[in-house]
Amino acid sequence: MANVTFSPPYSPADQVANQLRDRGFAVLQPSDVANWIGCTLEELLALSGDWADLPPDEFLKDGGRYRRRRHSCFVVEGGNYERVPHRAHWQPVEYNALHGGMQRWFAPIQDATIAHTVWPKMMCALAQLTQNAIARDTTPQPWFIEAHQFRIDTSDGIGRPTPEGAHRDGVDLVAVFLVGRQDVKGGETRIFEATGPNGQRFTLTESWSLMLLDDARMIHETTPIQPEAAGGWRDTLVVTCRAGDFQAAKGTDRG
Repeated sequence: MANVTFSPPYSPADQVANQLRDRGFAVLQPSDVANWIGCTLEELLALSGDWADLPPDEFLKDGGRYRRRRHSCFVVEGGNYERVPHRAHWQPVEYNALHGGMQRWFAPIQDATIAHTVWPKMMCALAQLTQNAIARDTTPQPWFIEAHQFRIDTSDGIGRPTPEGAHRDGVDLVAVFLVGRQDVKGGETRIFEATGPNGQRFTLTESWSLMLLDDARMIHETTPIQPEAAGGWRDTLVVTCRAGDFQAAKGTDRG
């Protein structure tokens, strides 16, 4: 069977906030991602090598060995940006039926990655977009950001970017940057209205293209990848912005 792919429905960079308000999602091509963040595409591409040494995800309940990741947290308030002490990633089972309810401690994102000049620009741009396009309260507020580096590989024949299936994340904004992909097929992005019949399907293939979602309005998933040659992989940076606080189990330190 032919491997059919659909092109992403790219939006102009100056329309990203309007698209989020009107449709609940927006997709940007790499050059527009760089312009929107306020950097060069070369600066973004310089980050890509930092996905080569991610440690294994030790929490996969399906027993898979296809996922590697790092995770760190930040707070952006106005123009102020800070990295917060390392903390567990936690989601309720209502949003992640497979891995929800677990305190998952992943290795932190390396200091050298966060030291890139583009990193704080990216975090601040995402927080500002959330404030402008999604926030239910227009009063300026701090945004609690979780950043995840993922590598999904095909060493066991198949890799699952979203083993939990179609889901929401329990945040305000979800940003999925395709950092790169090599020697794989599949990995189709599928997004659906949370309370309606409409959806989109497309495949991100360009390094540092970006999908943005209003998490309250959209459900998302990515289909499994299969190898086209030995050693195939798909790298992403997933960043979430949330008002109020980080998600945490009751009775735990909320950082």
